[in-house]
Amino acid sequence: MGLTSNKVLVLAVLFAVVLFGATVWLWPRLARQSWRAVSGRVGILLATQLAIFASFGLAANQAFGFYASWSDLFGTETGQGVVVDHTASGANSPIQVVSTSRVVGVSSGLPQVAGQIQKVDIVGRTTHIAAPAFVYLPPEYFQPQNRTRKFPVGVVLTGYPGTAQALVDKLNYPSTAQRLAKDGKMQPMILVMLRPSVAPPRDTECVDVPGGPQTETFFGKDLRDSVMAHYRVDKTPASWGIMGDSTGGYCALKIAMHHPGSYAAAAGLSPYYKAPIDPTTGDLFHGNKNLQNRANLFWAIQHLPAPETSLLVTSSKVGEHNYKDTLKFIQAVQDTNVTRVSSIILPSGGHNFNTWKREIPSALQWLSSRLVSH
Repeated sequence: MGLTSNKVLVLAVLFAVVLFGATVWLWPRLARQSWRAVSGRVGILLATQLAIFASFGLAANQAFGFYASWSDLFGTETGQGVVVDHTASGANSPIQVVSTSRVVGVSSGLPQVAGQIQKVDIVGRTTHIAAPAFVYLPPEYFQPQNRTRKFPVGVVLTGYPGTAQALVDKLNYPSTAQRLAKDGKMQPMILVMLRPSVAPPRDTECVDVPGGPQTETFFGKDLRDSVMAHYRVDKTPASWGIMGDSTGGYCALKIAMHHPGSYAAAAGLSPYYKAPIDPTTGDLFHGNKNLQNRANLFWAIQHLPAPETSLLVTSSKVGEHNYKDTLKFIQAVQDTNVTRVSSIILPSGGHNFNTWKREIPSALQWLSSRLVSH
């Protein structure tokens, strides 16, 4: 049974309930002062606490999508790391479609009515990074009258250590985009959904790590090239946007600021503005001060040429630690008189899925309004 399986969660809860009942039932027998009784009390209390903790942990993982599998949880997942594509069969497409599914909440199975979600594997031509992703294709993509139409693209990034699957069934990006387009509040868009940690379990913070994963180049160049080679999309930056939450929000802002020739707009939901260095990231810069400065968005907006791009940042007055930094970033961008900036500031909201689900509809509409289709 998988880590995110409902059966695992139910079994964990039942086990915790049974242990709690056993503790209450056996406690009088364990009340003696012998070493066996004391050991029994310690053991049953410890087992009960661990079972309760595991139940809450599994429930939180179900809600927020931190880890997709047991191997992901224990850091043993290596299949989606940095790889070189040695294709012997000649199937050298940069995108391989693994499976397809329809958008949740749509009764029709026809893609020209319901759209389609494709689970894909993407390989970067220059970085040789392989990354799993989900691609949402709107119904209009399959309609005969649009067979020559090129659609705008929104790249959507999770936080760390989130999963791409969470963008589909927890944050509901495809169903939200489809509903907004149906209501005429945004144009039909292709969404490419993946996590920024393309070399798990390492958190590369979308940095071109010296001697390591060239993550920024993957998102700034390779990802676009792969999508353009497989889908009907335009190559001009005016047709491309990028957004994400938390780490994904920081990455989205940075990629758009560093690569205005690739993305015309970026939205950061609860972003931070400087790459952290911690046990999950390792040494990202290897003493390269210039690289470290470029990864600091405050430094970049003040010392590098102001990019011709549009940025959206979000925060909450109560509940988000980035509120003051977000206000400072807005002011710094405004001072450039070149880069455009917008914001969503909620009265309250924590760093969690519930807050981002309140911001995603407005953020998608904002992103759509800044992109063009051909």
